Amino acid sequence: MNINALNLRQAIMYKMQGSDSKAVEETIVDAIQHGQEKTLPGLGVLFEVLWNNSSPGDRNEMVATIAQHIPQVKSPI
Repeated sequence: MNINALNLRQAIMYKMQGSDSKAVEETIVDAIQHGQEKTLPGLGVLFEVLWNNSSPGDRNEMVATIAQHIPQVKSPI
């Protein structure tokens, strides 16, 4: 992991510290609604927190849900 990724992760965790469930939800919804590329690392850090604190069964369910909702038709980007 490079130093920039570590600093970004730390900055996101610092910004989110002390957040309650409502604040976390608002952050996620806002990031998704605005769809800006710059919000993706923040969502990734939040997903990492979720993943690291989930049971193997919950992880399997998350993976299955994601896989089911990824388009199966390949198109050029």
